Amino acid sequence: MAKDSVTVLNFHRLCCIISVFCVWSFISFIYWRHYYGPGYSLYPKMELKQNQINDLLAFPSAWNQLAFSSKPPPKLLKIALFVKKWPHRSEAGGLERHALTLHLALAKKGHELHIFTTSSSNSSFPRYPISNLYFHLSKPTAAGYLDQALVWKLFQTQNSTGRPFDVIHTESVGLLHTRSRNQTNLAVTWHGIAYETIHSDIIQELLRSPKEPKGSALTERTMKVIEEVRFFPSYAHHVATSDHVGDVLKRIYMLPDDRVHIILNGVDEDIFKPDIAKGNDFKKKFGVPESRTLVLGMAGRLVKDKGHPLMFEALKQMLKENEAFRQSIVVLVAGNGPWGARYRDLGTNVLVLGPLEQAQLAEFYNAVDIFVNPTLRAQGLDHTLLEAMLSGKPVMATRLASITGSVVVGTEVGYTFSPTITSLKATLYRVWKDGRGDLKQKGQAARQRGLQLFTATKMAAAYERLFLCISNDENRGDNYCQYQIP
Repeated sequence: MAKDSVTVLNFHRLCCIISVFCVWSFISFIYWRHYYGPGYSLYPKMELKQNQINDLLAFPSAWNQLAFSSKPPPKLLKIALFVKKWPHRSEAGGLERHALTLHLALAKKGHELHIFTTSSSNSSFPRYPISNLYFHLSKPTAAGYLDQALVWKLFQTQNSTGRPFDVIHTESVGLLHTRSRNQTNLAVTWHGIAYETIHSDIIQELLRSPKEPKGSALTERTMKVIEEVRFFPSYAHHVATSDHVGDVLKRIYMLPDDRVHIILNGVDEDIFKPDIAKGNDFKKKFGVPESRTLVLGMAGRLVKDKGHPLMFEALKQMLKENEAFRQSIVVLVAGNGPWGARYRDLGTNVLVLGPLEQAQLAEFYNAVDIFVNPTLRAQGLDHTLLEAMLSGKPVMATRLASITGSVVVGTEVGYTFSPTITSLKATLYRVWKDGRGDLKQKGQAARQRGLQLFTATKMAAAYERLFLCISNDENRGDNYCQYQIP
């Protein structure tokens, strides 16, 4: 009994230590951002010299910054992708959209893509007119994941057919670490890690109503961090989708620098781009009054962890307390979820549009003056922010490390707020007072940043070079891990 008490006490101490360290890390990040200003980056930059051969695997910043050749690839790869679910129409989440955008782009460049994913027998599966794109479908487990034994058998069959795979890629734990050991040509892209989510758990606890039961998420998350630190080394290479996560993987998860690579998410720049006419048509279609001088937009799943209770309450108070605000703004909400009905209760100032297809989303972004993402989930790099920026719109988002470290890096592209009603209201009022003139300038700056970092072309070029690098055949003299400024 005494031994059990000591074990429980030690466990609680460990939880407290990790939680305090998480808070300390976040406070340190905010301090440095404040002290050095918007132009300062917490993450190290490597200066690349014009005539020097540089080791790509040692590059500490986002590969999206680098200029890779747009010519046909020097060699075509046979690539295996493991992803839990392939996107279907407007139902896709961030991980699935990343898988779709990246791997279709690689297939169009000529690489042979084999997608190992799930498909239910009662659902249709999308078809693509690409001859070098192959799908290997299997029934999901009861929990909706890939059946590891079955999918590995499918992989081995394809690996022994023709030539073996040059590269294996898994979106998060599509392929479990138990199967990834000893695969030196494997890369995993993390769309959320447990350490990052602790910040979300802290926020949720602070926002918890006294009537709600106290959760155990923080304690459980701490154990999840420890579990991840133990099994992450089983993957040969790690791709972080934000600067912050790249730093955490190196410092907290203690992975070697040359096995962690930052490649920011990218979205299709041919779809998400400024188009005033389409934006005006969209507003007419959904009955947005021309008298409204500010159009706010939100898109995604309308659920609690995306910050909609917070946004709902802030809008409710502002519409009630400020007549001028109520007369001049309209909020467009794209997506579905339980908070859609509650937004409708706010009256004619809020138009709930339901889920939109990709082409409709492009029109939606062009119809708004600013895009707002009130998420409370500190995981991955949200695609909606990138889509809005490429559409030439400023963004307003929660002050989470991945967002402030990679996306809204300064006031020239948008606004950030703390996840409290007071901070959210103050920021919304600031946006309203700044007006369309200032927002248009911020939108132009946001698009420039988007074109520099967040296009599908930039993302695909970076992944292609990483895959070429980890597939290096030294017997052939391949040197794809070396980089020289063009």
